[in-house]
Amino acid sequence: MAESYKVKAGSIEFTVVKGLLYTETDEWVRLENGKARVGITDYAQKKLTDIVGVELPEPGDEFSKGDPVATLESMKATADVYAPLSGRILEVNERLYEEPELVNKDPYGEGWLFVIEPSNPDEAKELLDDEAYVESVKKREEGH
Repeated sequence: MAESYKVKAGSIEFTVVKGLLYTETDEWVRLENGKARVGITDYAQKKLTDIVGVELPEPGDEFSKGDPVATLESMKATADVYAPLSGRILEVNERLYEEPELVNKDPYGEGWLFVIEPSNPDEAKELLDDEAYVESVKKREEGH
């Protein structure tokens, strides 16, 4: 796995992985041979706490950047996951139907959510690097 580091924002300590791209809505993106693997960040899963269920898109579904794509149900709340890029869903992590807790245990690995084939690869330039993502979270935690 890529290099990661811990960050504290407010009362939450979370892990960030270098080399991934991030959204303001707490999704991570790993670009792989013209495809994008997507999950939620460690920060997001810590805010949700115990994830008990997932609703994932169907392979072949098409979304525009920013559309709600998936839903995570936790003991505290239900949260939408948004498309970080426009495109078509190629694959979903079906293990999560049986083991939704993988999102909590390994958000950057086994807990990935879906793979999307970007229809506009230039949108990736609008995503945040790890440092910009950390700044975004810190601003939110400080209430700015």
